[in-house]
Amino acid sequence: MKKDCIAMLLAGGQGSRLYVLTAHVAKPAVPFGGKYRLIDFPLSNCINSGIDTVGVLTQYQPHELNAYIGTGQPWDLDRLDGGAHVLPPYMTSKGSEWYKGSANAVYQNIGFIEQYDPEYVLVLGGDHIYKMDYSKMLEHHKATGADCTISVIGVSYEEAKSFGIMNVNPDGTIYEFEEKPAKPKSTLASMGIYIFTWEKLRKHLIDDEADPRSVNDFGKNIITNMLNAGEKMVAYRFSGYWKDVGTIDSLWEANMDMLSGNEIDLLSPTWRIYSRNSASPPHSVGENAIISHSLAAEGCDINGLVYNSVLFTDVTVEQGAYVEYSIIMPGAVIKSGAAVKYAIVAEGAVIEGGAKVGASPDECNGSGDWGVAVVASGVTVGAGKTVKARDMIDADIR
Repeated sequence: MKKDCIAMLLAGGQGSRLYVLTAHVAKPAVPFGGKYRLIDFPLSNCINSGIDTVGVLTQYQPHELNAYIGTGQPWDLDRLDGGAHVLPPYMTSKGSEWYKGSANAVYQNIGFIEQYDPEYVLVLGGDHIYKMDYSKMLEHHKATGADCTISVIGVSYEEAKSFGIMNVNPDGTIYEFEEKPAKPKSTLASMGIYIFTWEKLRKHLIDDEADPRSVNDFGKNIITNMLNAGEKMVAYRFSGYWKDVGTIDSLWEANMDMLSGNEIDLLSPTWRIYSRNSASPPHSVGENAIISHSLAAEGCDINGLVYNSVLFTDVTVEQGAYVEYSIIMPGAVIKSGAAVKYAIVAEGAVIEGGAKVGASPDECNGSGDWGVAVVASGVTVGAGKTVKARDMIDADIR
């Protein structure tokens, strides 16, 4: 069946700047916000926007991500006509190769796209936190007669030096793209969200693949080549909350933003973010527990003190344990007498009694030594041991 627009979701990234958190899982599968994973946001945005066909391009450590997506049922994407399709690299009669870059990943799946004969293709990343109605962006693309529409967001001048920047004319057409400019000409940062007229994108993907000098990247190659070819490129300005959670600090900050309720509203009934249900029982709060300005998901057993923190499913905080400004991922255990501050404790990790993980900025005297401490998945921090601010622990400390 012909589709007006389908989505290609780039979910194969390693997420190397998340270090130990992505040692064994793809970045889009990293837990977020108590009950979600990063990929829940673009998948939910798609179905809420009326886009019911999504190709999910996976590559790096895909097993957990593939299992999580499954048939697409949690996002109403388990459909006979369309739905969610996991698209890893595959072998053909000419051989096989890994996805060489974001553009090559889509190029290798031209056959999948052409099954649906779409007029337009939406290309997304799988690792940003935001709510966005892609149908409004598509309307803008159609109304302007664009060959490519790029969603942009205003950032500060200093932040602009770390983004791909779109320089635009007064009518919103893009005349130049600068990758991480030292002296930005504008502060309109690309969000990595593109809508292409499929006929044009198909041509440029094929041309890019034939260029031996190309690194097969959307930003570095496809967008630049389309500009050089005189294609009509248009900016679509987005004004809501958007966070690139590509670093430990930004992941921690985005979870803290969610606690405020002012940045991104996950309680809104009109634009829900869907996720796979853990089927855990309701969380339990002991008579001596204190929970303040925090989120606690299903299955938590809380008997200690929890302040300004996000607790995922099946977390245990024993009596006498203290958790502050921290993210405690599924199944982690904080034992009696342990203190966790300004930290991320990954899935299944255990912080034994009397151990200390992380520190507040004040405890570091405002020095450059402060940063979010991280304990990797399945790691045990032994009784009485200390994990300093900014430390990343990927092996047991006995």
